[in-house]
Amino acid sequence: MPASVVHAKVSNRGQTSLPAELRHRWGIEAGGDVAFVDLGDAALILPGGMDLAKAELKRVLAQRYDAGLAAIADPDLADQ
Repeated sequence: MPASVVHAKVSNRGQTSLPAELRHRWGIEAGGDVAFVDLGDAALILPGGMDLAKAELKRVLAQRYDAGLAAIADPDLADQ
């Protein structure tokens, strides 16, 4: 799916609303967790909060690691 750009405004109290399009797409309901990660020049918004993001990252890295090991043809190197 191509990236989309959605705009929101920040109130004088520093609050913003997550646009409905994004809430529906990511299944974020009232009271749902969202984490904000400061990347220096940008911010990353993580639906589900940091705990969910960390768990998903661990899952993907483990999957990729296992796939990488399986791709090593030399059994003597596979356990190094």
